[in-house]
Amino acid sequence: MTFRPEPAYRHGSPARTGLLLVNLGTPDEASAPALRRYLAEFLSDRRVVEIPRLLWWPILHGIILRLRPARSAAKYATVWLPEGSPLAVWTERQTRALEVELGRRGHTIDVHHAMRYGQPALPRVMDQMRAAGVTRVLVLPMYPQYAAATTGSVADALHRWALQARWVPELRTLSQYHDDPGYIDALAARLRRHWQQQPAAERLLLSFHGLPERSLHLGDPYHCQCHKTARLLRERLGLAPEQVVVTFQSRFGKAQWLQPYTEPTLQALGAQGVRSVDVMCPGFVADCLETLEEIAQEARTAFLRAGGQDFRYVPCLNDEPDWVAALATLAERHLQGWDTHNVPAADAEQRQRALAMGARD
Repeated sequence: MTFRPEPAYRHGSPARTGLLLVNLGTPDEASAPALRRYLAEFLSDRRVVEIPRLLWWPILHGIILRLRPARSAAKYATVWLPEGSPLAVWTERQTRALEVELGRRGHTIDVHHAMRYGQPALPRVMDQMRAAGVTRVLVLPMYPQYAAATTGSVADALHRWALQARWVPELRTLSQYHDDPGYIDALAARLRRHWQQQPAAERLLLSFHGLPERSLHLGDPYHCQCHKTARLLRERLGLAPEQVVVTFQSRFGKAQWLQPYTEPTLQALGAQGVRSVDVMCPGFVADCLETLEEIAQEARTAFLRAGGQDFRYVPCLNDEPDWVAALATLAERHLQGWDTHNVPAADAEQRQRALAMGARD
């Protein structure tokens, strides 16, 4: 096995600590070629699609990657920001805000972000952190609820990177934080600010990303953790059970997925005479295609066509101060035992030189 080159070792160098936020990923641009590259990587992950390769490969390369990229690119185009993909923009802002907040609390931590699929790729960012002298890394997947297809896949990528590292850094990885008080408080604060602008709707619909139903039967805790998040949020807001509806979105393929499905539920509510709904996606901590297009556009249209009158999308946590503070507290809890203070200026300069070199590669 060939190992990656390591930065020159200096005796007496203090251990540097890094924090890596990891989100799902996004195409580089809203075009069919970019979507084809992104989807090929995403849908080739055995954690994401558990169908045997012999059956899945002809479907993926013969049908999906021929037909879906153009349709997906058109959807991305409706939500693309001047700075780029919404997910990329918000994740970058979260990273910078978190670094500032941790610094305000007295920590010296290299805070970075990576994408599981697309750029910046997790292996490349880990290389950059090691080049900057980081020897301890806390990996924080941006998925509050654990799923093998999300958090589990991040762990796979991290360990594959470690297999080729000569000096494997100390690694800690968060598994889930679906019931973290700071996370729940941040969601509640987001909704309360929304309701300051207009009264609460008749129903609060909490839409989580869907997974195949078989994942629940195979032992994945995702479904239960989504419901616990919803219950804790409802209790924090003082709402009655009948005021809150939990659904699952983004179904793909013909297999049964976690139910109830989001769009049919909204259609049923509209047909039943429910005039207004507030819709929030607690499992997404940054706005992206699934929230801005699938929910704020497609689901809105479905509800209004079914007889609903007022559809109100509540944005994700993004870089809200409450969420950044919750992330900082969560990180502090899992950084305990590592000295994150008083890194010499010389080492800080070494980090900046290494990062500059990585950016030019």
